[in-house]
Amino acid sequence: MLRHADRGDQGSAEKLSALEADLVLAYPIGYAAYLSFHKVTPAELRRGVFPSVGLANYERILSDPLFLLALKNTLVFTAVTVVAELALAIAIAHLIGQRQVWTSRVTRFLILLPYAVPPIANGLIWSFMYNFDFGFLNRLLFSAGLISKPVNWIGDPNTALLALTVPYIWRTLPFAVLLVHAALQGINPELYEAASVDGAGAFTRFRHITLPLLAPILVVILVLRTSFAFVVFEEVLAITQGGPGDATWVAVWYSYKRSFAPPFDIGIGAASAYVLALIIGALALAYVTIIYRRIE
Repeated sequence: MLRHADRGDQGSAEKLSALEADLVLAYPIGYAAYLSFHKVTPAELRRGVFPSVGLANYERILSDPLFLLALKNTLVFTAVTVVAELALAIAIAHLIGQRQVWTSRVTRFLILLPYAVPPIANGLIWSFMYNFDFGFLNRLLFSAGLISKPVNWIGDPNTALLALTVPYIWRTLPFAVLLVHAALQGINPELYEAASVDGAGAFTRFRHITLPLLAPILVVILVLRTSFAFVVFEEVLAITQGGPGDATWVAVWYSYKRSFAPPFDIGIGAASAYVLALIIGALALAYVTIIYRRIE
């Protein structure tokens, strides 16, 4: 009887803890939604009264050319980083999975190092590498004969956004590699042997065996990496701070600047954050629907 009572008390405590955790997460999300429908500036914060503005905040950001530019930059950044990460993750996972390649063990260790670097530190490291005057990247390319004069990687509007993708990919790639590597280890080698006997080449085996079996984990990577790429912030803060001009303004940077830079309109920042969240949710749903439909 006592054991059953203890188990019942333990189950109730776990449910209560789960409820508390949900409330901790739900409250700031709900409060941000509340703020997005109100005018929240330093004047209102001093009075403690937030006038309701309805959908005015959403109308303002959707008609703001800078928000549309930030959204466009976010889409470009996300597309480049996600596609590059998937391709590199599959290639590197195959490499470190080859037992006959002696570098595979070393690669398994080295691939984890970028994941241990804090995002801000990663951004600062790459900002020094991109430096126009004494950056290591320009010096390396010049020594290799690939450039004849220094390239202003983060000071040129034509290259700044793409320059941001490299440090981000470098930092987040290990996550995708580990997931793909684990999935590859679960594929039965007999499938490849049977396909080889039937005359299937390496590309055919990859297309008809590897990719379909990797599809579930690729969906997970696509959803997570898209979600995280859409909210990139640290590299922008550490490397370009939205510049040059507005060339590297992304959606989260827009929300941050609208909320915590003059005129400090937190309602606008909250509304832009919710628009971004809706876009991420729609993309995640599209990923899952399209890919699983193809699998079936």
